[in-house]
Amino acid sequence: MKRLLKVSFDLTLLSLIPVLSWFTLGLLVDKTLINVFTLIYPIQFIWYICKSIFSTGANISKEKDKSNNSTMSGIVIGTITSFIIFSFIVLNIDNYINFMNMSTELYKYFAIYAVIQLYIQLIFNFYIEKLYYEEKNTLANKYSLGFNLLNFIILTITALIFKNNYIPIIIITLSVILIYTIIVIIKESNKFKLEFKLLNYIKYDSVELFNNIAFFFIFLFGLSNVLEFGESYATALTFVALITDTQWDVYTSITVVSKIDIAKNKFNYIEHRNNAYKLLMLLIISISIMFLILSKSYDLNISIVLIFLSFEIVNFLIYPIYRIKTCYLQLEYSAIKTTINKIAASTSRLAFSFWKNPYCTGIGQVFSSLYQFISINYIFNKNYKIDSSGNVSKRALKWLIFS
Repeated sequence: MKRLLKVSFDLTLLSLIPVLSWFTLGLLVDKTLINVFTLIYPIQFIWYICKSIFSTGANISKEKDKSNNSTMSGIVIGTITSFIIFSFIVLNIDNYINFMNMSTELYKYFAIYAVIQLYIQLIFNFYIEKLYYEEKNTLANKYSLGFNLLNFIILTITALIFKNNYIPIIIITLSVILIYTIIVIIKESNKFKLEFKLLNYIKYDSVELFNNIAFFFIFLFGLSNVLEFGESYATALTFVALITDTQWDVYTSITVVSKIDIAKNKFNYIEHRNNAYKLLMLLIISISIMFLILSKSYDLNISIVLIFLSFEIVNFLIYPIYRIKTCYLQLEYSAIKTTINKIAASTSRLAFSFWKNPYCTGIGQVFSSLYQFISINYIFNKNYKIDSSGNVSKRALKWLIFS
């Protein structure tokens, strides 16, 4: 549990600080800037796609393939590839903002800031995850705390000083976190021989990769669809995202820790499941507190908010069961079969995004999760059994469904 909380701490900072930053910019510069959070939401899944291949996949490859060059090779190739992708987004930011039905005049500069910040955070996170696999969680926490506090403090100070001038706020903040990231790169880089094992990187985290590809399109089209139903639904959806998005990012720590232990042959299912639900209790409490505090700051239709929030709670409750088993099946059973199952779930969720219904994204989310809960349990329990101590072993009989 201690290790899970350490990883959760970094993910909390990584997710919470940007949310607080947009709140701060809204208070100090322009209240409409909070909408940038929604504007760039789909782009964060491009961030996750790059991290999946060049960080998680590369680190697992180091353990599974016994290749000491994999991690640094993934970081270098990922840094270059990601630079090309995020540069393309910046150069076409006007087209992106127009597609999202928002004003380029109001949001262009801070949209560019947000995209560049995502790129710098991505490179920084490459090294944080490298430290996880090297079992240097405490050092990762220190780096993460420094990066995120520096980001928030500099942004706040520059916003106070240059309130009516966006450019200095953007340039100074980005320059400071870039310098910090370069310092971490210099300290934590190792000598290596460049190697290209891209297919292995994809294979070892293919479920997350295709999940994030699907999420990019789900939110790109789904958010556009929901916004057509008016301000009440848009505000409710944004509010629920603000009080649950950080918790979802933190919750993914259970997959990070699971993959590390599976790759190192230290996996215990019961331990990981129980720790996941202990973490969930903390997350539910935090959601409740944020709901009570922040709901007073918005003109909300509480009925709509509670419907959107109920979708999230259902998914929080069943997520650990199928997600931990998915990690195990991908690394120990069949990456191809597990990924195909994920593609089926994501495709169904994507289909709901095109449904002209204000709750299309939430309904699709619940449907997809229930499908995964049933299918993953079936595949897992058909091939493996879990003893009373939590150890997993291959099953001789292949007809049992649930354990």
